[in-house]
Amino acid sequence: MWLKPDEILLKNAFKLWVTEKDNEYFVLQRRRGYGEGGGGLTGLLVGTLDTVLDSTSKVAPYRILHHTPDSQVYWSIACGVTKEEIVQHWEWLQQNIMRTLSVFDSSEDITSFVQGKIRGLIAEEGKTSLVLEDDPEKFREALLRFEKWFELPPEEKLVTYYSCSYWKGKVPCQGWLYLSTNFLCFYSYLLGSEVKLIISWDEIWRLQKTSNVILTESIHVLANGEDHYFSMLLHLNETFVIMEQLADYSIKRLFDKEAFEREPALTDPLQITKRGLEAHAKSEQFRTFFRLPKEENLLEVHESFLWVPFSHFNTLGKICLSENYLCFASQDGSQCHIIIPMREVVNVEKPDSSSRALTVCVRGKRALRFSEVRDYQRLANTIRSRCGISASPQHSASSETIRGECQSLINHFEDNPDDVTLMVGQKDSSKAVSTEALMTVFHPQDVENLDPKMLKEKMKEQSWNIHFTEYGRGTSMFFTRKTRDLIVRGVPEALRGELWMLFSGAVNDMATHPGYYTELVEQSLGTSTLATDEIERDLHRSLPEHPAFQSDTGISALRRVLTAYACRNPKIGYCQAMNILTSVLLLYAKEEEAFWLLVAVCERMLPDYFNRRIIGALVDQAVFEDLIRENLPQLVEHMTDLSFFSSVSLSWFLTLFISVLPIESAVNVVDCFFYDGIKAILQLGLAVLDYNMEALIGCHDDAEAVTILNKFFDSVTNKDSPLPPTVQQASLGNNDKSSNFNVDISELIREAYEKYGNIRSEEVESSRKRNKLFVIQTLEDTTKQNVIRVVSQEVRFSASQLDELYNLFKRQHFLCCYWTMKSPILLHHDPSLAYLEQYQLGFQQFSVLFSLLDPWAFCTNKSTLSLWVFRLIDENQDGLVNFKEFCSALDTLYGGSFTNKLKFLFKLHLPPAFDLPADGVIRKSPERGRGKVDLQAYLKQWQNEILKKEETIKDLPRINQSQFIQFSKTLYNIFHGDPEEESLYRAVAHVTSLLLRMEEVGRRLQEPSSPPSPKQPATTTATDGAAAAAAVGEEASTEEASATPESSDTSSSHNSQDAGPDSTEVEWSFSFEQVLASLLNEPSIVNFFERPIDFQTKMGQAKVGQLKLKAK
Repeated sequence: MWLKPDEILLKNAFKLWVTEKDNEYFVLQRRRGYGEGGGGLTGLLVGTLDTVLDSTSKVAPYRILHHTPDSQVYWSIACGVTKEEIVQHWEWLQQNIMRTLSVFDSSEDITSFVQGKIRGLIAEEGKTSLVLEDDPEKFREALLRFEKWFELPPEEKLVTYYSCSYWKGKVPCQGWLYLSTNFLCFYSYLLGSEVKLIISWDEIWRLQKTSNVILTESIHVLANGEDHYFSMLLHLNETFVIMEQLADYSIKRLFDKEAFEREPALTDPLQITKRGLEAHAKSEQFRTFFRLPKEENLLEVHESFLWVPFSHFNTLGKICLSENYLCFASQDGSQCHIIIPMREVVNVEKPDSSSRALTVCVRGKRALRFSEVRDYQRLANTIRSRCGISASPQHSASSETIRGECQSLINHFEDNPDDVTLMVGQKDSSKAVSTEALMTVFHPQDVENLDPKMLKEKMKEQSWNIHFTEYGRGTSMFFTRKTRDLIVRGVPEALRGELWMLFSGAVNDMATHPGYYTELVEQSLGTSTLATDEIERDLHRSLPEHPAFQSDTGISALRRVLTAYACRNPKIGYCQAMNILTSVLLLYAKEEEAFWLLVAVCERMLPDYFNRRIIGALVDQAVFEDLIRENLPQLVEHMTDLSFFSSVSLSWFLTLFISVLPIESAVNVVDCFFYDGIKAILQLGLAVLDYNMEALIGCHDDAEAVTILNKFFDSVTNKDSPLPPTVQQASLGNNDKSSNFNVDISELIREAYEKYGNIRSEEVESSRKRNKLFVIQTLEDTTKQNVIRVVSQEVRFSASQLDELYNLFKRQHFLCCYWTMKSPILLHHDPSLAYLEQYQLGFQQFSVLFSLLDPWAFCTNKSTLSLWVFRLIDENQDGLVNFKEFCSALDTLYGGSFTNKLKFLFKLHLPPAFDLPADGVIRKSPERGRGKVDLQAYLKQWQNEILKKEETIKDLPRINQSQFIQFSKTLYNIFHGDPEEESLYRAVAHVTSLLLRMEEVGRRLQEPSSPPSPKQPATTTATDGAAAAAAVGEEASTEEASATPESSDTSSSHNSQDAGPDSTEVEWSFSFEQVLASLLNEPSIVNFFERPIDFQTKMGQAKVGQLKLKAK
């Protein structure tokens, strides 16, 4: 590798380096302790020194230096891992540089020319091989070390590296941590002791920061049941964040494709960089905080002051700019924040350059003044360009009008600071939807009704109207602490739909996709899929006691929204609990608004909740358990197994408490959820457990605890609800009976915010990422245990062997997915399928794994043999093999009797294994989707499997001439390299000759009355056939194995054609019984197949060889 020319001192360096070659201008040196004469104490000390000090020489024990005769200065210009590599660089210098140097007069010119040439070579390499890094030279050296030490495939992308200590037992090993796209790697070399660790991200169960007495602060990694600790990191937080990002990236890409397909920034694993991961993490945090669409990315961040009219002072915060939104959040994140869609911006002015201020004018006579912006002019131009506003001094008439309006607005504001209505504006209600919220249809408010509940409702509305007057209304409203206080008290019925749309960000989705919902409804009308069938089944189970869903109006609206969403997102389609949530949304929002609220919930606010495995809900349950341990220690002491709370709380998370609370109380919870996200649900869950603490501690079993919680939820009421008794779900009888136990939902929510409001959203998101690894790995482990339980009933392998074999099979599945997103195997992976079908191998992947595990170590034609085995065990002929089929084959080859092994080989030379399809292509199954499932086909397949009887040797068809010759050749290939190879070859030749003679005798006995003349050709055929079959042995031992399955089959067909001049006239064939009887008479062959093979050792070798084989 060429190096950026670096000056070095050789005063003491010759003690560590040995000169191999030199000339007038260059020196080639070898590091002591490497190469010839290496080792010993010198090698140990030098190797340790190189590793600890991160010396390039540890990776590159050879180097080339440049110098001139009249100078004592040396420049390092190249290094190499092997002598061959460094010699290539040396020869290039001799051929391309040495002749040119003679034309220079001074040594300075020579050195300058050499340095320029080397830098040019590095720049050429960098165009194609390296991405921009903070220090490209160091990264090049690190990449070289990474490739040398770990021998991973060349496609593997190194992201970053850090110096750290790895704790092996109680002893720290100082070395280097390398983080790549698919692997976490560590290398250390201390006094001859080499520590090398390679962990794939998809094997990690836990990743967290820890500290104890010995390790003040470290990173804990749990993978494959082993704990790994990394400490002494200079930038521990940065390292942990990158590790967390890479683990999450791997999990999404390999296990959770539904979520990954919505992440366009991470589609290519070969382009992942440290900067890219950091930018993606910031964008994700930005979108989550401001509830923006997935398409938005954080482009710029500027510190500034924003004039807050309701507080009459400037608040310090950050301006965050994306493609379509201008957002501001105060420094503490909770005081206030505001979201301005670019579509609302009318103009941008710079009223005062001395204060570096700019004013953003938006529709509705609103203006926002940002001051002390460092790069205010560039920011103003960026906003203008994104809004399509001209920045030229020559404005059109309309532009002049807008400018004058904005200027008068600014002047008015400066003269009248108390007049805040102009600054924050009013709600723009120009959008109209044809349908109304169901609550307004089935329960219109009676304006003249002046009962206490309605009066309180009017007071709430008045409080919100005052809030709108001060803080604005609509998309550009200020979000403050006062907003949250009003939410906690309860949202008025009339404003609920509007505020849900605003807080969730759904208002922006609907504004930017006009007509989209109508198109989806038209597109999905009349379609029949699995999702639509499930929707029809659940329509009448959605709030059946509510009048709105006892009529066709509500049911039809619910059907349209759910079907439209299933059409929009077929990956999710429809899942249970979506109907309950959508029913509540339709009560308070118009139909199109309810659709966009559902989009916001499913795709942003509750990610991965509504899929087949409800991963998101399980993750949040794990977060909930962590919060219980942290906040309710008394409960934890009494109930050490918190999994009970996970099972009980699942419906809380999936339905936002709608399924357990009366509807009039549940909507208050939904109010908080749309404002604070999942944090509100977690807080309320803790408050519920805290409220019932004494009763739960006193219960004796889970059933009693469930009863306690159910009674509690039945007692929750909403004393301020203006809904009539026909709509309310709370049992009046229960309320009268136990009125002293009633709990008001507003009080419960207020208590949740007071006690647990200190839970930060950032901590929740971090806990989500940490627990997602464990949840997904637990689901994967459950899948593995179920598969092993099924397979263990049909094979002889032990449970531990099947466990290890499953890990190899699954890893082989992933190896073809690590470096590409277009792998057909990845497309076929579907977690919603049956356990056995979740991981399958195509032929290429199967061939690699089978070659590592097959019992014939020296078999010469493995590719063709693998193809035949693949076709034989692929029972449904879909081009994919599952774990059960794979294990059945290995079980026969390792644990089967001689007869079963021979039968397996015999069947390899019969259709469908032996014959290629007409077009020579292995069939692939169609891509699996969530279309209509043919249940009849599944039942028929199940019935056939039940009725399938055990195959006997008499059921096998006879093997014909060409197939038998190939069968003989296969035996020769299998025996190749065995210590008893010669005797095995003779045995096969003897059996082949014997079988052919038996066939001729049989034919003669069948034709006793035939004239003698026709017998001659038959005799010739059998005799020549015997000779041809025997000659296969010589051919098999001398020719190279066929490179492709097609060429192998072609050669076998040539062999069959050369069997004799009259082979086309008289065909001969053998039954399996004949072949078996003949081979049983050969002890050497019987001993070969019955010889025990250590399968455990074979699996250990395969585990080591999997990655190396891929690298080669």
